[in-house]
Amino acid sequence: MPLSPPVAREPLHKRAIEINGYRRADGLYDIEAQLTDTKSYASPNFDRGTIEAGEPIHGMWMRLTVDETMHIVACEAVSDFTPYDMCPAAAPNFERLVGLQIKAGFLREVNHRVGGTVGCTHLRELLQQMATTAFQTINPARAKREIDQEGRRLQPGTDQMDERVTEKMGGAPKILNTCLAYAADGPLVKRRWPHLYTGAAPTDAAAD
Repeated sequence: MPLSPPVAREPLHKRAIEINGYRRADGLYDIEAQLTDTKSYASPNFDRGTIEAGEPIHGMWMRLTVDETMHIVACEAVSDFTPYDMCPAAAPNFERLVGLQIKAGFLREVNHRVGGTVGCTHLRELLQQMATTAFQTINPARAKREIDQEGRRLQPGTDQMDERVTEKMGGAPKILNTCLAYAADGPLVKRRWPHLYTGAAPTDAAAD
């Protein structure tokens, strides 16, 4: 269902972010992001003179290479379009993320390594979504590979496969209560993990 019809308006600014996850031939994974900011009108700029309508104000790339334990083994960042000439100098500092594991506290550690004046606000902002993409890329791929190695040929998209993938990803407790769908007292948990369901039991009248 789309959003409701908007009030008459004109476009002013567009931020486009695209993030893709890849499995590499060497067994590692690349999480690659691109960020572009554009405006619908020309604007003056201290270093670039005039930034024309549709010309990127920010045009940035980042690639995290991650292993199956979610450790970052390589990080490359490039700033092709920036508002100031000095901005691209921050990109190489993101190599400091090598060795960091994507887990609870990841963004806090990112700020320790590339926060403030050694980093770039826009590249840092990408990392939250890149971390989510890393989980969505690596965990299901790893789980399905392990299932195949065990000789279990389960059909993708079935409850049985979903349960096995969830088990391999650390089990239901890690995702319980992280959103509306995974509420411990909700209908999804009641169906998939009845032993973890915390909602009200059906009354005798309802059962009748």
